[in-house]
This record gives sequence, structure tokens and C-alpha cells, in this order.
Amino acid sequence: MKTFDSLKGLVLGAEEDALKFFEKGNQAAGTRLRLAMQKAKLLAQSLRVEVSESKKKK
Repeated sequence: MKTFDSLKGLVLGAEEDALKFFEKGNQAAGTRLRLAMQKAKLLAQSLRVEVSESKKKK
């Protein structure tokens, strides 16, 4: 559950940069958003592995 909470926090934290990029055209916010989404991708993959391992144990 810790990984899920981290993923959720990361996405919620990136919301401000998404608004700045898409509504105001702030290029630096777009760079930060891309970095956050890359981290989210890695966390999502880690979460998938955790779920699969947990299912195998049951």
C-alpha cells in the first residue's frame, strides 16, 4: 500500500505543474511534469510487481 500512496501523492503533486503547463504554457512546468510522469511510470510498474507477488502468495 506504501507504493500506491507514493504514486497517488506524486500524481497529485504534479497537478500544479500540469495546470501551469497546459493553461499558461509554462515550459519549465512541462519539464517538471514529464519528470514526475516518468517517476509515476516506475512506481506503477513497481506496484504491479508487488500485486503480482502478493497474488502468488495467496
